[in-house]
Amino acid sequence: MGASRALPRFAARPVGIVVAVQAIVLTALSGRYGFHRDELYFVAAGHRPGWGYIDNPPITPWLARASTAVFGETPAGLRVVATLLGMATVVVVALIAREFGGGRGAQLFTAIATALSSYVLVMSHMLATNSADVLLWSVLALAGLRLLRTGDGRWWLAVGAAAGVGLANKWLVLLLLSGLAVGVAVAGPRGVLRTWWFAAGAGIAVVLAAPVVLWQAAHGWPMLTVAGGISADDGTENRLLFVPMQLVLLSPVLVPVWVAGLVRPWRDPGLRWARSLAIAYPVVCAELLVVGGKPYYSVPLLLPLVALGAEPALRRFGRAGTTRRALTGAAAAVCVVVSVLIGLPVVPAAALNGPLLAMNKEPGEQVGWPDFAGTVAGAWARIPATERDTAVIVTGNYGEAGALERYGPERGLPQAYSPHMTYADWGPPPDRLVGPVLLVGRIRPGSPASRLITACRAVAKHHNAEGVDNDEEGVVVSLCTLTRPWSVAWPQLRQYY
Repeated sequence: MGASRALPRFAARPVGIVVAVQAIVLTALSGRYGFHRDELYFVAAGHRPGWGYIDNPPITPWLARASTAVFGETPAGLRVVATLLGMATVVVVALIAREFGGGRGAQLFTAIATALSSYVLVMSHMLATNSADVLLWSVLALAGLRLLRTGDGRWWLAVGAAAGVGLANKWLVLLLLSGLAVGVAVAGPRGVLRTWWFAAGAGIAVVLAAPVVLWQAAHGWPMLTVAGGISADDGTENRLLFVPMQLVLLSPVLVPVWVAGLVRPWRDPGLRWARSLAIAYPVVCAELLVVGGKPYYSVPLLLPLVALGAEPALRRFGRAGTTRRALTGAAAAVCVVVSVLIGLPVVPAAALNGPLLAMNKEPGEQVGWPDFAGTVAGAWARIPATERDTAVIVTGNYGEAGALERYGPERGLPQAYSPHMTYADWGPPPDRLVGPVLLVGRIRPGSPASRLITACRAVAKHHNAEGVDNDEEGVVVSLCTLTRPWSVAWPQLRQYY
């Protein structure tokens, strides 16, 4: 299986330089713009630790709590952990390149390609569930490939640990496990399944994931409800965009590299053991197309394929003529500039509108949250002072609620409530609050909310100072009347997606 072949030395110095530069750049830019809506949600969830949440397992909120507790509850403080996760991802993917026999050049190329890919830039700049997910997929791939290459069953323990932790962060790791399982079943080496270490590794995964799974079971499997809603709402669009997004989410210039990775195990007899990786990617893509999953769900699996294709890609580049190398270098430079522009906050926020937001909407969701809290505070002041003690602020989504939780107290606002995702579990408002409802957002006609929250009149409309066209730009704030007690109305207002 290749166990007798000595691996090249790990290129610690050049890879370390890449990681150091990555850390400097990410740290320098981490305080620009502001919190992303999801980050505000994770900070709020971190203040309410548990074994699960409606739409995600607990690891990302735990990381948010740890990072802000140590480095401060600011965008820069929160994103320290995202930077560390991105750095670790680069190191692990470089180690994967070494696993395929890649020497200093292949490892360095893989590290640079990983650090500068659009997807990794985005996930390393802001804290998201995918920030840890891309690292955990890479760790699981490294352990699994070491198992397949050496045949040493003890690596099942590392596979099980990575899988268990992965399940405690995002259940998408099941896609990777299923893809690799199909790959091993089809192309082998199937001998790794015939050992008691396999059961030991599975046991570790079960123990680590059990609290999260039990929490979901006790709460009616809400993550499956959320996933079903996403598929129903966005499934068709996800399927139509799936293939094009595979070509651009890392970088177009890396497509020939990961394609070379798909082909290489079938051409190199010494890498026959890695064929399961080449099979896993199309299997995962097929699964996502069936369920209507988001195109970026499969992108972490492209990183090991880039590592696998690095050596043949570099050989091909070395054999190319001067003109072809110059064109390839120019294309790579353009792709790097585009990746940086769409992945990092390098332009003024006011310059985001247009192509940049069209390619990646996430920077726009990091702009204007203090302004938003100010808009709501202005609307709150419209409520007569004698009625504010019984008034309630209700937001349409968790980002708005998280922003008011973070920025509202300094503007004199009370606790805000939202029926969206896990914020619904942190309600309802007490029934004694029977006064006006300050509603952020509009009510869909014919929905349960339209019968429970009525007589709405607009009192404010939000606009961020930079004029960025994000999801909160133009949101209306209204004063409304509640028709039923909150304990009765709240279950009917719950929103899973």
